[in-house]
Amino acid sequence: MNTKYQSGYSEAKVDRDKLLNDNLHIVKIIAYQVAMNLPPHIDVNDLIGAGMIGLLEAIERFDTSKGVQFNTYASIRVRGAIMDELRSMDWMTRSMRDKSNQLEKAYDAVERKTGRPAEVDEVARYLEITTESLYSLLSQVSAVSVLNLEDMGINHIDEGMDILECIKDPEGKDPMTVVKFNEIKKRVAEAVETLPEKEKLIISLYYYDELTLKEIGKVLDITESRVCQLHSQSMHRLKARLKKCMGV
Repeated sequence: MNTKYQSGYSEAKVDRDKLLNDNLHIVKIIAYQVAMNLPPHIDVNDLIGAGMIGLLEAIERFDTSKGVQFNTYASIRVRGAIMDELRSMDWMTRSMRDKSNQLEKAYDAVERKTGRPAEVDEVARYLEITTESLYSLLSQVSAVSVLNLEDMGINHIDEGMDILECIKDPEGKDPMTVVKFNEIKKRVAEAVETLPEKEKLIISLYYYDELTLKEIGKVLDITESRVCQLHSQSMHRLKARLKKCMGV
């Protein structure tokens, strides 16, 4: 193992070698989850490599005094590292970016008008497409349906940190960053609470209980693809609401 991850080892914290061996499977699970919705030219092994870096960083940073289970913390860091790798590849086409932005604006526009969570048929009408086409669009952009700190105007800090990590373990390199994290933590929690019940449950099962999309489908008695669409939908809702709240 790289000496970077051996230095400063504290018996009082954790057995890091055991954490690595016990959580290697998390990297593959998340990498294949993400790769499922990516273009075929993206090599899943590149994602696994990035995820391994995220896992090692999670082991290095993990502090048992935070009261967070390691596999929960590691899952977030691994996913964040994989998404950072994808962003560095600039793999997303302009068309996909445009579609994602279009969805975000559509959900925001409908919800501004109605004052409640937008229904699928309302968003479809706004976009002048069928509900089937909207579901297809949500599936197409599901791989990019991730909230990250850059969306909220925080840049040049720890890589591999997803915005949902702020709910559990806000960290900062200076007092102002800590204040910003705490504000985001509050806003994310409030925004998640406004989601429709099924979407709120999916967020909880996916990010907190760490169930796969397939497992969530079994819990909710819906297909895996439908879970994927609902997750994508909830992320676009949250992006629009949080950007508005944070003035981004």
